Amino acid sequence: MPHYTRSDFDFDLPQELIAQYPTPTRTESRLLQITPGRTPLFHDKTFSDLLALVNSNDLLVFNDTRVIKARFFGRKTSGGRVELLIERIVGDHEALAQLRASHAPVIDTTITPESDGNVQLVVLGRENRFFRLRFDGVDNIVSWLDKIGQMPLPPYIKRSAKGFDESRYQTVYARVPGAVAAPTAGLHFDRPFLDRLRDQGVGLAYVTLHVGAGTFQPVQVEDLREHVMHRESFDIPQVTIDAVAETRRRGGRIVAVGTTSLRALEAASDESGHLRSGWAETALFITPGYRFKTADCLITNFHLPGSTLLMLVSAFSGYETIRSAYAHAVKARYRFFSYGDAMLLERS
Repeated sequence: MPHYTRSDFDFDLPQELIAQYPTPTRTESRLLQITPGRTPLFHDKTFSDLLALVNSNDLLVFNDTRVIKARFFGRKTSGGRVELLIERIVGDHEALAQLRASHAPVIDTTITPESDGNVQLVVLGRENRFFRLRFDGVDNIVSWLDKIGQMPLPPYIKRSAKGFDESRYQTVYARVPGAVAAPTAGLHFDRPFLDRLRDQGVGLAYVTLHVGAGTFQPVQVEDLREHVMHRESFDIPQVTIDAVAETRRRGGRIVAVGTTSLRALEAASDESGHLRSGWAETALFITPGYRFKTADCLITNFHLPGSTLLMLVSAFSGYETIRSAYAHAVKARYRFFSYGDAMLLERS
C-alpha cells in the first residue's frame, strides 16, 4: 500500500459549494452513486432514488444520537467574555469543552453563563485542546443546555443558528442526547421515506455514536502516523447485532448510514466481523489500507479537505475512486458538507 500523507487529502473547493442552508425538504438533495473499479462509475441521482438502489434484504444502520444545544456564552470573573462549545459530557456535573476567549482561562477560573446567573462553571484543568469544567448549580447538563444553549452549527456554516436548525440539524430518528455535531448522512431521511423503505422490505437498525466537535478538525500533521484521533463514545445494541447477523445469513448487504455508524460498527467488530454489544469508547483512525469487516455500502455526505472522514471514505472505496468522485462532484456543482448532498459508496 502507498504511504499517504495529509497533503494527499487536500482538494480545491469553491466556497460557494459549501451549503449554508438545508434543502427545502430532506429527500430532495442530490445523490452521487459511486461504483469503485479500475474505471470508477459515477451516476448523478436524487436522494429519493435510493429506494431503487437498495434491496429488500438489505439492512440500513443509522446513528440515533441526538445533537445537544452545546454552544453558549459566559463571562469570567474578570469580565472577559467566553464562548463555550461542549465537546463531551463526562459525568453528572462535568464536561469537556472548547473555550474561546481573549485569554485562555487557568485552573479554578470561574465562568458565569450569560443566560443563567445562578450557575457557575469552574475550570478543573485541560485535556489537550479541551477544558474540563465542573457545572455548579446544574442538576442535569443536557436539560440545562436545552434551555439556554444554541445548536452548534459547524464552523464552515457562516451564519448564526436559526429556529429551523433545531429540527433540520437533527435526524428525524434522533433519540439519545450527547452529540455536538449531527450524523449528517441521516439528515436526508424523513419519516415517510423511512416508511417506504420498510414497506419494500429493507431492514432498519440503529447504533449510537456521540459525534464530537473533533470531527471538524483537519489533521494537523503531515505524517498520518503522528495524528492523535479524538475519542467518541458509542453503543451497539444486541438487537442490531442480531439484525446484522440475520442480514448476512440471507445474503443481504449492510449499508452504513454515515461514517459515524460505520466507525461504531468497525470499533465494535473483531477480526472476523463479529460485533460486541454495549457501550464503549473509540479512537479508531481509519486510513487507506484498513480492512473493513462490517459494512458493504456507505451513505455519506462530502467531507472536508484533510479530514479524518475523507480518509475513511478513501479507505472504504479506494483513494483514486474518491479523488475522482470529488473532482466529479465539484464539476457537477454538488453541495458540500453538513447541509450538502450525499454519496452512495460501495466497498472496494
